Amino acid sequence: MTGLALLLSLAYLGLAFWAPGALSNLFGLVALGAAAFLRLSPQARTLSLALLTLAFTLGLWRSGNTLGLIGLVGILVALTTLPRIPNWIRALLGLAILLVSVPLAGFANTFVFELGIQIGIYAAMALGLNVVVGMAGLLDLGYAAFFAVGAYTWAIFGSPQAQNFMQGNFPLPGEYMYLFMLIAIVTTAITGLLIGLPAVRLRGDYLAIVTLGLGEVVRILANNLDHPINFTNGPQGITPVGRPPIDWFRDLTSALGIPLDRTTDYQLFFYLLVLLMIGLVVLVNLNLANSRFGRAWTAIREDEVAARSMGIPLLPTKLIAFMTGAAFSGAMGVIFAAQRTFVSPESFTLLASITILAMVILGGMGSIPGAILGAAALSILNLDVLKTFSEFVRTSLPQIPSQVDPAKYERLVLGIILVLMMIYRPTGLIPEKRHRAEMEEEA
Repeated sequence: MTGLALLLSLAYLGLAFWAPGALSNLFGLVALGAAAFLRLSPQARTLSLALLTLAFTLGLWRSGNTLGLIGLVGILVALTTLPRIPNWIRALLGLAILLVSVPLAGFANTFVFELGIQIGIYAAMALGLNVVVGMAGLLDLGYAAFFAVGAYTWAIFGSPQAQNFMQGNFPLPGEYMYLFMLIAIVTTAITGLLIGLPAVRLRGDYLAIVTLGLGEVVRILANNLDHPINFTNGPQGITPVGRPPIDWFRDLTSALGIPLDRTTDYQLFFYLLVLLMIGLVVLVNLNLANSRFGRAWTAIREDEVAARSMGIPLLPTKLIAFMTGAAFSGAMGVIFAAQRTFVSPESFTLLASITILAMVILGGMGSIPGAILGAAALSILNLDVLKTFSEFVRTSLPQIPSQVDPAKYERLVLGIILVLMMIYRPTGLIPEKRHRAEMEEEA
């Protein structure tokens, strides 16, 4: 088994060098499966993962095929979940993938940067929703509302839009984006408090219906607050939204020998900014999970009656969960608005809330690495796999009618994934330790 895994890894490394492309990346995914699932010694598994990291990086850099990005995500998952891998190896390979492999691939194919940024934004929001749904057990179907509040907080004042209802020098300079990330955290936390006050008194289906309705209220307000005073510019959206100046970043990369052009400088900057935000969000999540608030949320999730009998105040504890999750989403909304330079109500529909919830369910409710994996899996599926498959169908099978377009069946695929997860893997791809222990006891 050890020889087979190493042989496959070396073979893929040769293919990535001599014949990079989709077929070689498919072979690399097979080699990754062998390294992850075969019985290997810790040394052999570590060596295989290191070779595959090098091979996927080389394949992405030479071909730009995004299947290699799926392989790198798979290696990150393997580093997170597989036992008996030294912690320094996990950290070294993880940093190499995030800080070297993905940027190299982004220089070869700028879509990789875009995909990485979207994965990061949704991962941070999934971690925020994971506090509400996974830790506290509160079903929230209006989570995209907080994302919208954060995005509009910066979009209104970081563009000429604010001139429609107040006097001042607008748009504000791009440096204010960092200040507005803090303002958005406060704004969305207050919004979470206002939405949570009538909602958290309910449970189960009733809570889901109320949060769904309140989330739609925010989107409809954004869609209609263009008269009598034009706050949001209605369905036309707000553009251009300002970006922070990055001259210092260009000077830094030039000093490091990484020359950037106008198509990659902001992409690399936002990619690294999103990575930094995910690191901060993960750190806050870990501290919350081990705090008295985290233990209280877990108690409420498991049994509200027992939690109340133990003296846990249900209403303020639930409200803190809502406000915490909302704050994460608000900060990422500011980054989303600045990165896209355009904000409209169409980005914050019910489907967006359901997609973020599906990310949490897919990865494993309450699991921090699971939320990140779920965000990566569904983002790659929606933004890359389905669209690539659609292009293949249109070019290779023109006789198939346009109605049979895989990209049009995003909701169907999402529904099938959720149904299969509930049947075969109800605890998620990377279950929380408590859920894993409960499943093992039942088995």
